[in-house]
Amino acid sequence: AFIRMHDKGLIFRQNRLVNWSCTLKSAISDIEVEKIEVKGRTLKKVPGYVDPVEFGILEEFQYTVVGGKDTVTVATTRLETMLGDTAVAIHPDDARYKHLHGKSVLHPFRKCELPIVLDSFVDMEFGTGCVKITPAHDFNDYEVGMRHKLPFVDCITDEGLINDVCPMFTGMRRLMRVLQCGARSKS
Repeated sequence: AFIRMHDKGLIFRQNRLVNWSCTLKSAISDIEVEKIEVKGRTLKKVPGYVDPVEFGILEEFQYTVVGGKDTVTVATTRLETMLGDTAVAIHPDDARYKHLHGKSVLHPFRKCELPIVLDSFVDMEFGTGCVKITPAHDFNDYEVGMRHKLPFVDCITDEGLINDVCPMFTGMRRLMRVLQCGARSKS
């Protein structure tokens, strides 16, 4: 039955992002997920953590532009996913970053080049106007990754630990703040 449905184009196989529970070790449907918009620093209880975990902190860090001394500052509330970044996005109409069109930045831990992509998804008024793109760990970034044919680098295990994509962090819990590595908070 599945083969016939596949042959008719009624079903297909594709890698997609899911809402993953590290506690349940299972995907959770969108209707089972309670999305909470936090305004500024917020402490929340998270299954598997003894102490409440801090959310809502906008942290900045810099990528070095390849072939020069310029840096690009990005802001994120999910610092731990920077290990899986595969690009930095800027809005194509943002005059502040015209000089970066067609350039790349260097990932500080994986030592690979990440392209700077132009995408109207970027809100020029939010944060620095430069967005780190982690297609394997964020639904918006997934869409940007698909549009720009970016690789998907998974950096967190099913158990919520940092995987071996960056050996110096392997086994650390994803929500631990030890990954701050010189990041500045902008709460």
